Amino acid sequence: MIKKFFISILLLCCINIHAQEEFIAPQAKFISKLPFTQLIGGLIVVQASVDTFSTPFNFLLDTGSGGISLDSATVQRLGFKTHNTERQIRGIAGIRKVPFTYGHYLRFEDFTTDTFSFHINNYELLSSVYGMEISGIIGFSFLKKYIVKIDYDNQFLEIYTPGTIKYPRGGFLMKPTFSTLPLAYFSLNNNKKKNISRFIFDTGAGLCFLLNKEYTEDKVLFDSSTKIFKTQAEGLGGKKAMELSVVKQVFVGPYKFKDVPVYIFDDEFNATSYPHNAGIIGNDLLRRFNVILNYADQEIHLKPNSKFSDAFDYSYTGLNIYFIDNKVVVGDVIKNSPADKAGFKEDDIILAVDNNFSNNILFVKAALQNVNTKVNVVISRDNKLQILMLDVVNILH
Repeated sequence: MIKKFFISILLLCCINIHAQEEFIAPQAKFISKLPFTQLIGGLIVVQASVDTFSTPFNFLLDTGSGGISLDSATVQRLGFKTHNTERQIRGIAGIRKVPFTYGHYLRFEDFTTDTFSFHINNYELLSSVYGMEISGIIGFSFLKKYIVKIDYDNQFLEIYTPGTIKYPRGGFLMKPTFSTLPLAYFSLNNNKKKNISRFIFDTGAGLCFLLNKEYTEDKVLFDSSTKIFKTQAEGLGGKKAMELSVVKQVFVGPYKFKDVPVYIFDDEFNATSYPHNAGIIGNDLLRRFNVILNYADQEIHLKPNSKFSDAFDYSYTGLNIYFIDNKVVVGDVIKNSPADKAGFKEDDIILAVDNNFSNNILFVKAALQNVNTKVNVVISRDNKLQILMLDVVNILH
């Protein structure tokens, strides 16, 4: 009897020991640390060379891109062979066929990627928006091969091989759905209604949220008392008319944000695939976290950083500006907007804002974010100087 008892205990121990065995992936290995520049709206620009060319180019890190791409002018400058295809890309302002150039790679300071099939797009408008030549976009094709840590506090990326990784304590681990784009759930609360919906996780969008208009109407997110401002934004395919408003509460996992600015648009090209997705969460909100993108394990880790409590941009002018031929140029002026009432016209050249003649479009945009102020703007129109007084409206009040 005693013998049988010990045999039973031994078998039980063996069972427990075997039950604790598991296969685990190799440890993720550090590859490189890359500095980046941050643009208005939180967009990330990292420099890389292409193939054996020594010239560094500016690339956007964009989780909202389903591939990896090069600007058409950059492809022409480098003399790469192109191939017409039936492949299409879709964005908020259009759908287009894109050619490809095959078998090229990126070189960072101490890190060279595998080869990729780059699709080719025209980023001239994007470059004019930020006053910086954008030569390409780094998206899914790159991100699926590596673990990428985004440190907004110190403005660098860390690149790791796929594998087991220990996430920092005190953060939030998301388990998005992945197609080529990460799709995650967030809660938008307005007018005492809680709406949990899925959004495209898009570091290439320089805003907090972009909402499909059908979603806002179906969920009655706004009522007749909500202030709505006519505006415009730029995306794939060109310029797109939009509306601007504020949502009272947004929950990102356990983290709450109040009075979050949101853009609303008529998604005629079905870029958000509504009703599957309600819209896009962009980098003006995501930059408030340090982020780990782990596509291999279908995980994204967020941890609040020093920018977590930064004020949101509530400014509104109705003035769209671009950097063209080394000049800050007025584009479309929204009808009945503060810019329209101030007398701005398309093709005006902005020479100075509040006596700053730096000719820097990022400075001009920053100056136009100072809500509840009147800004003196010196312009040139038909080779004549004028001074216009522009009210920067606060959409929150």
